[in-house]
Amino acid sequence: MRDFVSKRARAIPPSGIRKFFDIAQTMEDVISLGVGEPDFVTPWCVCEASIYSIEQGSTAYTSNKGTPQLRDAISRYLDSRFSTRYDPEAEIIVTCGVSEAADIAIRAVTDPGDEILVAEPCYVSYNPCVSLAGGAPVPVLCRAADEFRLTADALAESITPKTKALIANFPNNPTGGVMEEADWRGIADILVDHDLLLISDEVYAELTYDGDHFSPARLPELRDRTITLNGFSKAFAMTGWRIGYLCAPPEITAAALKIHQYVALCAPVMGQIAAYEALRNGEAEKDAMVQEYRLRRNLFVDGLNNLGLACHVPKGAFYAFPSVESTGMTDVEFAEGLLREQHVAVVPGSALGPSGAGHVRCAYAVSRDDLKEALSRMGTFLESLK
Repeated sequence: MRDFVSKRARAIPPSGIRKFFDIAQTMEDVISLGVGEPDFVTPWCVCEASIYSIEQGSTAYTSNKGTPQLRDAISRYLDSRFSTRYDPEAEIIVTCGVSEAADIAIRAVTDPGDEILVAEPCYVSYNPCVSLAGGAPVPVLCRAADEFRLTADALAESITPKTKALIANFPNNPTGGVMEEADWRGIADILVDHDLLLISDEVYAELTYDGDHFSPARLPELRDRTITLNGFSKAFAMTGWRIGYLCAPPEITAAALKIHQYVALCAPVMGQIAAYEALRNGEAEKDAMVQEYRLRRNLFVDGLNNLGLACHVPKGAFYAFPSVESTGMTDVEFAEGLLREQHVAVVPGSALGPSGAGHVRCAYAVSRDDLKEALSRMGTFLESLK
């Protein structure tokens, strides 16, 4: 029989994150630091707004772009929080999570043979999405010595005549690295000089602990060459609601909308109503969650360093990215051994890009008690290696 699977689909690897999560689900007494999902429940006012809307019969399609109320709220939110202005009618699309926003953004701008730079380590979907769009993903390595920032020198060294765009995610998954205004100004000069596009995934923008998040589209020279991606999953504990959004200049938004129309039609109306309520009345609970993440970060990162697993202090997101090189094990060997012997699930850094090798990603979006127990078990595992 003919092999009906496409070459592109066959070539992309399965998620390295899900592999360990799936294994952990088959085991008992596992502390999972593997999946980047808040352990909080969505704020009740958000849930209640969606429940009431269903009771009132709001179960139909919305505009492909999303409800006008939500797009207006997103526009006002981005302006007030990050000083980035987008026209809710022509420059914003509500999507089925930020994952869909990233996918349609990449497909809207990528032609076969285009090289798309990807700041790594990174979320697992960027490279496969580029490949599925016919492009060639090219890693730009962010290093521990730079606190996993993207440097202008690393970017400049990666550009070729085929380069079309850069994908960057800050605050970063998996490292917790952030980019400040001065960092982005250096990057902006290179993007302008080489006439490149920026796809900026800012889903962790609200989870910035030391200062405010700086959105690169705030820079006038980047405003019209940036696609900004964001959503509600992380800041408002709304992962299962699947609501994200894409903001871009009108011509790019129009192209992305055509793809969105055919692959998703519209984001779920119940989720859009919930997201609207989150922007209206969810700020206090969001801030409380961020404060708790800060406390967990301090506890866990201090604990890792005390165990001898060198770890920089992440300034954003909810991930610690310690080095395991001192153990003499690869990151994969360490993650497999820790899960098998101590029932603690972490993600090998090499699953998130070549510059992640020698590190593991630990999501501290679990209770402080679980983090303390995880540190205890990691200490026992390290002792067993001596």
